[in-house]
Amino acid sequence: VRLVESGGGFVQPGGSLRLSCEVSGLTLSMTPMNWVRQAPGKGLEWVSRIGTDSKTYYADSVKGRFTISRDDAQSTLYLQMNSLETEDTAMYFCTNWKVRYCTLGRCFGTPDRASGDWGQGTQVTVSS
Repeated sequence: VRLVESGGGFVQPGGSLRLSCEVSGLTLSMTPMNWVRQAPGKGLEWVSRIGTDSKTYYADSVKGRFTISRDDAQSTLYLQMNSLETEDTAMYFCTNWKVRYCTLGRCFGTPDRASGDWGQGTQVTVSS
C-alpha cells in the first residue's frame, strides 16, 4: 500500500487549500480513509473520515470548514480546507488507520502510526 499526500503549503488565515492523497495497493472505494494531523510539539489528531458508503465525519474543530471526498476512478482522497486558522498549522497525513467508532458525525480513537498505512504527510502552515 502506498499513500502520497500533496497540496500543503503556506496560507494566510482565512485562506483555503486542497490536500490530495494518491492511493495505490488498495481499493479506495472499499476502504474507510481518514485525514489525521500533527501540530508542532503535539500528538496526532484525527480530523476527518470517509466511509465506504461515502458517509463523512469531522472533528469538531474543523466541522463546517473542511470537506473530505474521494475520486474512486482516480484512487485519490481529498481534503478541502476553507477558512483556515493558525490552529490548523500541522503536518497532515492520510491513513487507513481504523478509528475506534463513529457516531453523531464524528469519530473516536487515538491515531497510531504503527497501525494501518500512512503517507509521509504534507505540511500546512497558516500564518499572517
